[in-house]
Amino acid sequence: MSIVKSRQWRPDEFLDRFQSLSIPLGDDPDGDGPIDATLVRAPLAATSNGAVLYVHGFTDYFFQEELAEFFTDRGYAFYAVDLRRCGRSLRDGDQPHYISDLKYYDRELTAALDVIVDEADDPESQVLVIGHSTGGLITPLWLNRLRETDPDRHDRVKGLILNSPWLDLQGEAVLRTDAVGLVIKGVSKARPRVLVPRDLSDAYGESLHVSRHGEWSYDLRCKPLTGFPVTFGWLSAVRAGQHRLHRGIDVGVPALVLRSAKSWFSEKYRPEVDTADCVLDVKQIAQWSGAIGRRVWAVAVPDARHDVFLSLETPRRIAYGEVQTWLTTMFGEGAQQ
Repeated sequence: MSIVKSRQWRPDEFLDRFQSLSIPLGDDPDGDGPIDATLVRAPLAATSNGAVLYVHGFTDYFFQEELAEFFTDRGYAFYAVDLRRCGRSLRDGDQPHYISDLKYYDRELTAALDVIVDEADDPESQVLVIGHSTGGLITPLWLNRLRETDPDRHDRVKGLILNSPWLDLQGEAVLRTDAVGLVIKGVSKARPRVLVPRDLSDAYGESLHVSRHGEWSYDLRCKPLTGFPVTFGWLSAVRAGQHRLHRGIDVGVPALVLRSAKSWFSEKYRPEVDTADCVLDVKQIAQWSGAIGRRVWAVAVPDARHDVFLSLETPRRIAYGEVQTWLTTMFGEGAQQ
């Protein structure tokens, strides 16, 4: 049964014509008392292909209206979740995005799935899940657990799209050694909320936001240009999730993995970051994409950014074209309705 007992949709605070719904999660397993997540839905339209559930990444929240429009134009009801301590769900005093175990997110993801299924006109309709960056790690792990423990709910999922999923720890090889892993785990057990010492680059944020070099308007309190600080507890949770994925999982549905064709790392904004992933190593995404299941379609999009759907116009259109090709091939769905 869904943990959302009653639904009081309200006008969304960020997006015109969108609505949002609080998902109470009860007491926080990380000790912060009662917490919640937030489900967002696009303006309702005629649906013939089911629904979409979008899951954001780290230092992120849902604001991508164009992505919602792409799917609503194709007969999908579109929903997105702002996870606990993220975006619309971030409360005063919260450590942004903090969590000590990625499986804790199962609670809001499953609740969101229940709401979406319950609101569908067709009792047999299914949900297409989309995960970006850290959301692209969280969602396949959730679906693998759902397949193993709750097959009835899993049957309501039709497919998975991963947008530059964070499948391994980028950077020098030493960062991925057992020794460094033990340090991360040790510090996370003793002082999970202590910050990882690292330089925060604003290159990606500068490339995106309309106030700098980009074309996208979003709230910098929810998605600051330099990103949120990283804690040892959160990083340990991510590494545990990545190690689990590396051993091989099965999301149990057809999957599409989109990524840029190249990475370009820079401490400061340069024009090169407009046509590359400046956050993750795309070679790692290519290496581990096959570990998520048996039916994985992997595509490198030339000149795409880290979020391929926030790329410049040409690579963005290529990315949407790849999604349409996949929808047609896997599910027999045509272009815009």
